[in-house]
Formats: sequence, structure tokens, C-alpha cells
Amino acid sequence: MRLKITESKNASSLYIIKDVTVKGKRTTKIVEKLGTYDDLLKKLDGEDPIQWAKEYIKELNKKDRQNKQEIILKCSPIKRIKKDQQRTFNGGYLFLQKIYYELTLDKICDELSAKYKFTYDLNSILSRLVYGRILFPSSKLATHRQATSFIEPPNFELQHVYRALDIFTKESDFIQSNLYKNSLKVSKRNTGILYYDCTNYFFEIEQEKGLKQYGFSKEHRPNPIVQMGLFMDGDGIPLAFSVHKGNTNEQATLKPLEKRIIDDFKLSKFIVCTDAGLASYDNRRFNDISDRAFITTQSIKKLKKHLKEWALDPGGWSLADSKKLYHLSEIEEMIDGMMDDHEKECWLSKVFYKERWIKENDLEQKMIVTFSFKYRNYQRRIRQEQILRAQKQIDSNPSKIGKANQNDYRRFIKTTTCTGDGEIANEKIHKINTDVIDKEEIYDGFYGVCTNLEADPSEIIKINKRRWQIEDCFRIMKTEFKARPVYLSKDEHIEAHFITCFISLMIYRLLEKRLNNEFTCSTIIQNLRDMNFLEVEGEGYIPAYTRNDFTDTLHETFGFRTDYQIVTNKKIKKIISTTKK
Repeated sequence: MRLKITESKNASSLYIIKDVTVKGKRTTKIVEKLGTYDDLLKKLDGEDPIQWAKEYIKELNKKDRQNKQEIILKCSPIKRIKKDQQRTFNGGYLFLQKIYYELTLDKICDELSAKYKFTYDLNSILSRLVYGRILFPSSKLATHRQATSFIEPPNFELQHVYRALDIFTKESDFIQSNLYKNSLKVSKRNTGILYYDCTNYFFEIEQEKGLKQYGFSKEHRPNPIVQMGLFMDGDGIPLAFSVHKGNTNEQATLKPLEKRIIDDFKLSKFIVCTDAGLASYDNRRFNDISDRAFITTQSIKKLKKHLKEWALDPGGWSLADSKKLYHLSEIEEMIDGMMDDHEKECWLSKVFYKERWIKENDLEQKMIVTFSFKYRNYQRRIRQEQILRAQKQIDSNPSKIGKANQNDYRRFIKTTTCTGDGEIANEKIHKINTDVIDKEEIYDGFYGVCTNLEADPSEIIKINKRRWQIEDCFRIMKTEFKARPVYLSKDEHIEAHFITCFISLMIYRLLEKRLNNEFTCSTIIQNLRDMNFLEVEGEGYIPAYTRNDFTDTLHETFGFRTDYQIVTNKKIKKIISTTKK
């Protein structure tokens, strides 16, 4: 800041001005009008106004260097804002950007740019696709437009986005392997246990083509789908993924991706945990070798007769850290007779188990069956709600009763066309099918797991319970990141879409871990989305968001703050530089 004296016909006026940069151009701005020379001379009792002003400016510059200088904003109630001038920007992406650069995704983009000799900024494209997928999920066109809402403007065109998608697909293995290696420097990876699962994403079209094929839709939609297989480490952080045609048998997707992890990631010792749908004999056999092992859920209903009888037998149950064998009917009687609610809840929550080794086609594996009264009561409560819905459907709108899916409440509705005497009825007769209810209740509270590990059953159960995290990964991508429906047509662009979703999921999970899992997914994303700033030309950015416990934790965790009354241009440049180290 410096002094400027403006001479007019009647007086000399003293101003404090400073150099500022607006839209990349250097200009000057009046910071404060001190008054005329004569008026200041009177106020200062004869002291030289110019010398006083210089000393005053010297003190202001000292405060400015210490970031203590207050900024005076002047606004006019009659002066209109500039036309087509963007005034608000999102700064929540800066925290995502910190992790993005820690993963050195910019270096990965630099390598690809050098390899393919790009003239456009590949890193700018990938980073905006990732930030946009987490904060403002939408189409590639809308994401390109939305990129201008970040404090740092993009430097690419829409055509460059679609060109980049082809490269992301071509270099998918390179990106994933390097991303894993770089993530080891950012966070400790629990690769001793790997979780694998598959899901599918639908397209709002009717014609099959390329990856888009009709298959078993987990959302029961009559649209072509594409399938995604995902490996996750023991801490819930994504490891690797693959994309397949919608009509691919999901059991055949595990081995190719696992082989790639072994070769590209140099991992060899781990336990693969899957659900029953991916527990084919080939997949179990593949992980029954050297330092690899498997843990997979096992349907009690599909067991052979002698194994099913053993699993459902109420006798011979164990508890962790106890050598005593329990009989479930005796435990239930004991619980029913308890007067202490706390003790009753404690016993309801206990998990009983039994185990035995079995051998099928030369594959030895240990079967562990668990039982929980709390889990049994939960299943019965859910079923009762479904039965009530079924009865309501029968009473109010029986004409709408159609074919039932496996977990549909309509499976409890029995439809006949004959009366009780065997005569043909004029109308279809609907009633609750008690036979289906009785068959399902037999399995309430029971849960089966198979493994080739000789570890303690309680440890096996504990590992298997964490499968919910990979299901949560899919939920985040589908619900929060809006990865479905897919609006792309070319196979290369479809695969690239899932690459950006995968990178976004990894960055989000690392952010979640850095925040010690204190906040829900919706809380994290909504707060980052709301972290908007009002730009004051030449001065900086005024936070337009609500400071709360989340933003305080976020700033403390990342080591920089954006919650001052105004973040100066100098400060915001320093923050941006910090996020790119």
C-alpha cells in the first residue's frame, strides 16, 4: 500500500492505494480516503499530514504482512453488479484436491500426456471429473460447465474431455496399479484381507450393444446393464476394479481381476472374502493355494441334507472364550425368564457358533454356522411387516398382485382358482401362504460361512461381518456419486466413467478415514458442496457457508483454514499451493 495525492482546483486529497490483480491484470485500488490536506492539518494540530499518512501506511503494511490488516469493503445500494460476472465459487474441492495430489494423480497424467503428446491439460480434466463426481455428479457436459464454479478455473474444452476418456480406458491398468502404489504413501493399506463383490449399472435404453447387455439386474430393471467387479482392502478403501458385459456370469469376474492384482500390485498373501454368489468351486480352489485363502458366505438352505440337519440342530453350540456347549432352546427359556433388561439384551446379542470340516471334490473347507437371537428377531420382524403388506394388497387391490421376486412381500400371497371343495371359482382367490412362512422361519437367526483357514471361528466371523463396507462402496457410487444410469454410449467412455468413479471413491474413502470416520457420507459431501465463497475483486474470498463441527474438524485435519471473515488472494494462493504439494 502507498500514498497517493490527488490535486484538484480547490484542494489536495490524500488516498491510500494498493496494487491488485483482477482477472489476471494488474491495476490499483483505493483502500481508504484519508481526507483533504487542509482538513487533516486541522485534525492533527499542525502535524504534517503527508508525514503522518506515510507512518500510518507503514503500520498498515506491517499488519498486512502479518495478515492482521482489516479489509474495508465498499458497496453501493444503487450501483448494479457487472453483467455476466461470476461472483460465487466452491472451495470445498480444495480438501479433495489435497488427497488427489498426495496420490500424485497429476504425475500419472503427466506421464500419459508425454506418452500421447497431448496439447491439452489432462490433469485439469481428470481432477475436475473427480471433484465433480463427488460434489456435483452429473453428465460430462454438465461437469464441464460446473468446473467453472471452482475457485481455480479449468483450462480445457468439452471436446478434450471426450478425447481424454479414451485414454483413461486404454491406460486403466496403468492408472490403477500406480494409484495403489501411490496410496501406500498416503495411508496404510490393509491388504491382508481383500473383499470382492459385483454390481451392475443400468442404461435408460432398450437396445443391447457392446458392454450394454441384458442380464440379471440387481435393481430388477428391464434395461441393458453393465457389470462392475470391485476389490476393496480390509479398511474399506478400493483396491482395483473391472468392467464387464451385462450378461457376464459374475462368478467368472473374480479370477481375472485377482490375477491382475497379484501381477501388477505384487500382492501374494491375502484372504479373499466374498458373498455366496461369488463362491464358486473354481474361485474357492483358486484361493486354496500357497499364501492365499478364502472366506465366503454359505446358504444354509442349499446345504446337503445331513449338513443342513447338523446346522439347524439346536444342540452343540459354542460361545467365544467358553468351552461350554449350549442348547438353543434352553438359552431361549433362560432369556424369557430374565427380569434384568440389560442382561437380557446382552444374551440376545450373543453370537453362538458351531464348526466342522467338510470335503467336496478334494477341496477341504471349514463350515462355520452362527446363530443370534437378535438376528432371528430382526428377520421375523421384517417378515411380519411384509406379511402385513401382503394382506393389505389382498384386501385393497388384489388385481395388482403379480409375479413375486425372491424377497418380494408378494411371495407370501397364494393364488388359487378353485374353492375349498375343488370347484372352479369365478374369480381368483388370494390368501396368505402359511407354508412359505413356516419354511422361511426355520432358517431365522442362522448364518453360514465357509473357509479354508484354521483360524478361530470368532475371527472368521469378524472378518466376514465387514463385507458391509464393500456394499457401502457400491451404495455411495450409485446414490451419492450418481453413477447410474450411465448416459454414455461408447464402450471406451463407459469404462472411463467407472475409472473416474473409482478414483472418486478412493479419494472419498481416504478423506473419510482421515476424519476418523466421525461423519456420515451425506454430512461430508453436503458440507463440502456448501463451502461456497463470494469473490471480492482484488481482495479475496468471503466464506458464504456455515461454520460447524465438521468444518472445524476438516480444517484442523488438513492444516489450513478457509473460515476467516475474508480469505485474501494472497492466502488463497498459498492454500492452493499447499493442496498441490
